[in-house]
Amino acid sequence: MREPGRLRLLALIERHGSLTAAAHVLGLTPAAVTQQVARAERDWNVPLVLRSPRGATLTPAGSLLAEHGRVIDQQMHEADARLAVLLGHLSLRLRVGAFQAAALHLLPPALTALRHRHPDADVSVEDILSEHGVDEVAAGRLDLAVIASWAPLPDPPPHLTVHPLLLDPMVVVLPDDHPLAARTPVDAPLHLDELRDESWVTIHAGHAARQQFDQAAAEAGFTPRIRFQTASYDVAQALVGTGIGVALVSRLALTRRPGTTHRELARPWLHRQLHAVTAAEASLTPLAVVFLTLLRDIAEDTATTWTVRR
Repeated sequence: MREPGRLRLLALIERHGSLTAAAHVLGLTPAAVTQQVARAERDWNVPLVLRSPRGATLTPAGSLLAEHGRVIDQQMHEADARLAVLLGHLSLRLRVGAFQAAALHLLPPALTALRHRHPDADVSVEDILSEHGVDEVAAGRLDLAVIASWAPLPDPPPHLTVHPLLLDPMVVVLPDDHPLAARTPVDAPLHLDELRDESWVTIHAGHAARQQFDQAAAEAGFTPRIRFQTASYDVAQALVGTGIGVALVSRLALTRRPGTTHRELARPWLHRQLHAVTAAEASLTPLAVVFLTLLRDIAEDTATTWTVRR
């Protein structure tokens, strides 16, 4: 096989006038270069290099081939330069995706800290659905995704890593004039079976959060009376504020809407798990590693502000 590298070798011998100098440029030993020249002459079946005590020159055939080698050498330099620019850009680039509650409450302090550490960072943020996060990182469209799950995640593809971030407990959101809202102490948690006679605002049937709620209600011995279904915890809390019913909402998504209050849920203790998804090999996206560390710190700080009684 006639390797392009041998064309480049001939161009370097012509430029530097010796096999030793060409070997130095290529990071090879002179003996290795001599062997490559011999193989090239066998492949092309023509003498290519003339050796003398004063160095090395090319035969006419060698000079002809060296012209193509100079093109390859120039392309190598251009490729190295373009790769350096690309790696420099990638080292400053961070593409983040997160579901809404994480984008509202976890990302801003982490992004602020990142800007202080790397003011020249090229950061973009995309609002995504949790179920799309793994695929977005796997396809290379995101460098890091923050997702939520109500059940253990399936094993990710080998080139991805899933990092646990936070356990996000579900809380009961009540109208502020609800009898249970007046219970003392104010931080006393509720049991789900105390809410068996309530009207409910729930997440749409078929969603993982709804499946968790339906199962918990069945285990508590009741079938919930559902007045309204939505895909949004924000909408659920707004409706609770009208007095239409009560709702289970993730602690991270709690908005403290006017007309509402919340109580922690003691039994059963329902929650979702927040994860960060990154590429397993992060050498091309070093800011993803930095941002993951910041997210972990923010998540830990957030959890310490919650009082969860199981």
